[in-house]
Amino acid sequence: MGINVTHTSMPSFEEYCEEIRKLWDSHYLTNMGVEHQLLKSKLQQFLKTPLALYANGHLALEAALAVLDLPKGGEVITTPFTFASTTHAIVRKGLKPVFCDIRPDDATMDPEKAAKLVNERTVALLPVHVYGNVCDVDAFDNLARQHRLKVVYDAAHAFGVTFNGVPAVTFGDLAILSFHATKVFSTVEGGAVCFHDTDLEQRLADEANFGIRGTEHCAAAGGNGKMNELEAAMGLCNLRHFHEEVQRRKKVAMLYDQRLNKSVVPVKPREGVMPNYSYYPVLLQDGNVRDNVYNQLLANDIHARKYFYPLTSNMPCHSACNRGDTPVAENIAQRILALPIYASLALEDVERICKIVNDLS
Repeated sequence: MGINVTHTSMPSFEEYCEEIRKLWDSHYLTNMGVEHQLLKSKLQQFLKTPLALYANGHLALEAALAVLDLPKGGEVITTPFTFASTTHAIVRKGLKPVFCDIRPDDATMDPEKAAKLVNERTVALLPVHVYGNVCDVDAFDNLARQHRLKVVYDAAHAFGVTFNGVPAVTFGDLAILSFHATKVFSTVEGGAVCFHDTDLEQRLADEANFGIRGTEHCAAAGGNGKMNELEAAMGLCNLRHFHEEVQRRKKVAMLYDQRLNKSVVPVKPREGVMPNYSYYPVLLQDGNVRDNVYNQLLANDIHARKYFYPLTSNMPCHSACNRGDTPVAENIAQRILALPIYASLALEDVERICKIVNDLS
C-alpha cells in the first residue's frame, strides 16, 4: 500500500460501533439528533466559541457568507492560494472575489496589500489560515474596522490551532471549519461556522435546515446543510483522541525538520501560533525541481501533493474574475509541495521520503 499525503485518523472499530449503537435502537439518523447535539456541545467547549454544525466545510462557508447579508456584486478581498472551495463560495453567493497576494514566509494573505485593494465596492475580507498558519488577525481586524468591513476566516485547516493562546476560530466576525476526512479532526465529511453575534445563531440554523423553525413554521428559504448522526458519532470518537493525534503528527514534522536539506524550505507558522501539524508544506528551488521531486516520489508510490497549485485565480471557471497582481502567490504555487504527514506514518518512511527529496533538491 502506498503512502498518501494524508491518512484519515479513525477510532477503533469497536469504539465507533459502541458510539453508534444507540442509533440502531432509536432509528434517529438526522435532524440534529442526540449525537449532533452532543458533538456541538463538546466542540463549543473545546474551541471556546459558539458554533453551528454543517454537512461539510463548503456549505459552512456558503452559509457564513449568506447570513451576513452582503450586497450582491460586492467585492470580497481574498487569497488565490487556497482550495477551490474558498473562491467558489464567494462566486456562488453572488459576490466578486478580488485576489490579494500572500506573504512569502507563511503563505497567508498579506494585509498591507489587502489594504490597497479596498474601495467603495468592498464588503468583506476572506483570508485563509492556510495549512493552519494563522493570518495577521490584528492587521485584518484593524483594516475591517477602518472601512466597516466584515471578516470571514476560512479556518478549514486550523482546528485546535491557537495564536497567543487564543483559538484561531474565534477571530473575525465568522470562521469556518472543515471536518473532511483529510483533516486532523474528521467527521468523515462535515464542517462548522464559528460566530460571536448571537443574532446570527438562528440564521445559521435556517441555512442548515431549510429555514424550518417548527413542524408548521418555515421562516426562511434556507438550505440543507445538516450533519447526520453517523458523522457526529465519528466526530465524538475522534475528538477524544485529538491531542494524541497531534503529538504523533508533531513527531513526523520534527523528523522532517531534522532530515531535509537546507535547500528545502518548510512553510512555517509565525511566532505565537500553536500548530496542529495538519500539513507539511515545503518550498523547492523552482517549478522544475518541484515537479521532479513530485514525480520521483510518485514513482515510489509516495503521493505528495502540489497544494495549492494552480491558484484559484488561474482556474478556468474563474476566468471572468480579475486575476489581480499576485507574484508571490504565483511563485509559491510553482514551488510548493505538501509532503505526507499523518499520525500513523512510520518514521522510517519519513526517512525514505527525505532521502528522495534531498537527492533531487
